[in-house]
Amino acid sequence: MATLRELVELARAVVDGAVEQLRERGGPDVEQQLAYDLAHGASAIETARASLAYAEFGESERAIVAAFLAIALSDLHQRVLGREDRWGVEQSWFSPFAAFVAAQRQPTVIAELAESPGDPHLGEDFAMVREHFRRFADEQIRPHAEAVHRTNGDIPESVIDGLRDLGGFGLSIPTMYGGDAVGGASEYLAMVVATEELSRASLGIGGSLITRPEILTRALLAGGTEEQKARWLPRVANASVLAAIAVTEPDYGSDVANLTTAATRTTGGWLLNGTKTWCTFAARADVLVVLARTDPDRTLAHRGMSLFLVEKDRGDSHGFVQRDDRDGKLEGRPIDTIGYRGMHSYEVSFDNWFVPDDHLVGGEAGLGRGFYFQMAGFENGRIQTAARAVGVMQAAYDAALEFARTRRVFGAPIIDYELTRAKLGAMAAVIQCSRQFALAVAKLMGDGAGSTEASMAKAYVCRAAEWVTREAMQIHGGMGYAEEYPVSRYFVDARVLSIFEGADETLCLKVVARRLLERT
Repeated sequence: MATLRELVELARAVVDGAVEQLRERGGPDVEQQLAYDLAHGASAIETARASLAYAEFGESERAIVAAFLAIALSDLHQRVLGREDRWGVEQSWFSPFAAFVAAQRQPTVIAELAESPGDPHLGEDFAMVREHFRRFADEQIRPHAEAVHRTNGDIPESVIDGLRDLGGFGLSIPTMYGGDAVGGASEYLAMVVATEELSRASLGIGGSLITRPEILTRALLAGGTEEQKARWLPRVANASVLAAIAVTEPDYGSDVANLTTAATRTTGGWLLNGTKTWCTFAARADVLVVLARTDPDRTLAHRGMSLFLVEKDRGDSHGFVQRDDRDGKLEGRPIDTIGYRGMHSYEVSFDNWFVPDDHLVGGEAGLGRGFYFQMAGFENGRIQTAARAVGVMQAAYDAALEFARTRRVFGAPIIDYELTRAKLGAMAAVIQCSRQFALAVAKLMGDGAGSTEASMAKAYVCRAAEWVTREAMQIHGGMGYAEEYPVSRYFVDARVLSIFEGADETLCLKVVARRLLERT
């Protein structure tokens, strides 16, 4: 039987061939279904490829990666089935993988992993980071998580203060600006590890707390003037300034290039007019990071946009209205959601809201470059979102395993049943390999690469989180549908992961598929 690496390379060859088919058929705009399936199939195989190094740690680690590769290949087979002509393969294309998948998909094989999720092998330094953030999450976040979710409450200030004291807001901010980042892969790895642990306690009031500061930080590092970095980054690091991101608009969603919110010049600055939606954390935030059109020529698309730092007062989470000294108006209307509570999302309207000249990111040199600065932030946000998904999955698995050990049905604990063990085994493999992919991408980003892989990680891992949390909920049976058990929260929280930070369909068609075309 072929080795894991040989099978991964064979699968990548199938993907590469499909990329050429996509190119010949006119690209993602013409062949959307092929592009979408290709993006997800490629992302799953890339997850397996990134996990190959993990398989070298020992037999149990190899078993986890082998199980995951079989899952990824099965998913690829399902996507190709009946569409072989579009993928450019023969009906027999799966033959080289069949024996391996048949062996690894045996319920008895998968069930062996049910209680063996594997050591992440982080190394001493990052294991310590993991322990620090896990302890904080268990002691300071988890006790509030259910109450905030059920009441749609606010994030306790004690959580924000504690995370500040732990250095959570300065993970990617260079030491010269008051943060803890020293450059290279370490800062990305620390961010991924910390985000997973915070999200394991709560997506809404844990892992997501550091996402917006991370996006702002990366945007400033990519395009801010030295004066802007010196002014804003220390305040982000010490949490005296908390940020919200205002990019999405009601009529355009993830179609960033066609946004209409406009900034027009006035004496000493700019006047903002327009509406943003899904602006998470907008009420509590001290500054909004706003992408606005500064050139009225719509044919310029994203090249006519600039990025602004819009200061505001802290508002009421149930809605806020503020006016500036020029009678400009800023209004936030809360959007109720089924999960991801605590952060709160808003529709935010700007009516002649004044923004000083020095709040234009990059100054005059930043005019028309806001889209690129924002994307620098979003790329970091995507790998962080993958880490958030891993944290939610891990929480769901932990809950399901504990429940399975104690719940008795037909005279035995349900952990003793093959079906339960097979579910848990598959969950364990998916979680560990998703984690390894996120860690591998963090290392790439530390070397100035990994942009494509970050998008692939978000695409695969966030969809995987929906499946893992569903299975965890199912293992709980009727109790899984009751708010009495946190697994119901994990399920509804996981659903948002494929929507925010770039909706799944847009991410696959406009980013992953296009990057695959550029790669070959």
